[in-house]
Amino acid sequence: MTTTLYGIPNCDTVKKARTWLQDHGIDFTFHDFKKQGLAPEVVTTWLQDLDWTTLVNRKGTTWRNLPDERKAAIVDADSAMALMLENPSVIKRPVVQGAGLVTVGFSPAAFEEKFGAAP
Repeated sequence: MTTTLYGIPNCDTVKKARTWLQDHGIDFTFHDFKKQGLAPEVVTTWLQDLDWTTLVNRKGTTWRNLPDERKAAIVDADSAMALMLENPSVIKRPVVQGAGLVTVGFSPAAFEEKFGAAP
């Protein structure tokens, strides 16, 4: 399976993850979900490996700017999926699919474990 890194190009964490993958010679495809969007099938796949509470960034600006009624309506995977498809900026970044389970976020240690690459 091909590794795909989902995110937005100007996110610092996404930049670090992309640099780490490039520096370690790991082939990947970058998917800018703001420009390219997200298919429901992709988010469904993520939700097979991750809880919706892991995927929805409730500390970010996008979440904070949502009306309270909209936030209160996010109570399960289905409502979270609808929000993520409607507004991909609410997704924690980066999401990495491939090389095992889907993961969210970046740390060198986590990527070393996921990809089996040493610095």
